[in-house]
Amino acid sequence: MLAVALVAEGAELRAAGVDVDVPIVVLSQASPSEVDDLVAHRLGATGYTADGIAALAAAAADAGRVDDPVDVHLKVDTGMHRVGARPDDVVGLARSVGRASALRLASVFTHFAVADEPDDPYTAEQTARYRAVLDDLAAARIDVPLRHAANTAGAIAHPDARFDLVRVGIGIYGLAPSPETSDLVRLRPAMSLRARVSHVKRIGAGDRVSYGLRYRADRPTTIATVPLGYADGVTRSLADGGEVLIGGRRHPIAGTITMDQLMVDCGDHPVEVGDEVVLFGRQGDELLPVDEWAARVGTITYEIVCGIGPRVPRRHLEGPPPP
Repeated sequence: MLAVALVAEGAELRAAGVDVDVPIVVLSQASPSEVDDLVAHRLGATGYTADGIAALAAAAADAGRVDDPVDVHLKVDTGMHRVGARPDDVVGLARSVGRASALRLASVFTHFAVADEPDDPYTAEQTARYRAVLDDLAAARIDVPLRHAANTAGAIAHPDARFDLVRVGIGIYGLAPSPETSDLVRLRPAMSLRARVSHVKRIGAGDRVSYGLRYRADRPTTIATVPLGYADGVTRSLADGGEVLIGGRRHPIAGTITMDQLMVDCGDHPVEVGDEVVLFGRQGDELLPVDEWAARVGTITYEIVCGIGPRVPRRHLEGPPPP
């Protein structure tokens, strides 16, 4: 089963050739303007309000889905308070799904707030609330085909919360969701960010680089230009101490990162146009982990890997990533 955040993402997967035999669930409740597209692309729907389920039921009925009902995944809010139904409302919502001839209850699920902090008891409290909802549904004689609660952190650190399936997000990238979980399972990063040097020039001592001229060379040095910038997800704040790999060595980013380009101080090391540049990933024996980038700019790895812009070409390589 695949999961997406938006109806448009599910539609994109269908257009890319993901067959309707592969379930795709949209993990947020579709707006009334989106339900027709959700139904047309044979996507699974998340529901947590009576109005949302009613709109979905009407769209499914209009599309003639009685013989092929739309799967509904009821989301219950067990304490994160982002989206989801109140635990006391879940039985009623499940019954409304059951009354709609073109809908089918596919699962009941929840989401954890602090699963990446293994010692925090709140995850156990959320799990207990979720189990209580499942008990209420069983008492009402409502069959729940699938139960799921665990994100990557839950799957790693809370085995009792794995239930029937887990929703692995950051784990797909081979990244631990937090430092506290990094030693609990062996993961290999599956994503790297690479470019090629587009220009090389020699500058003198005292010459300054990029917008604001904030970077001053304290010696004659070689500056390499790299065609990636903040429009590609390379945040400007990375320039404050950030490094890249060229020729298997770390080199500092030189000056302000611009919209489409950044500069690198390569010192006296040889560098040529076309040389590979690694912003995170491995080059030779040297590794620049994405965790380092995230820590330098004060964020989490999720934001870095999700923030790489759509104009950066993706290359999908088969086989396991290097150790």
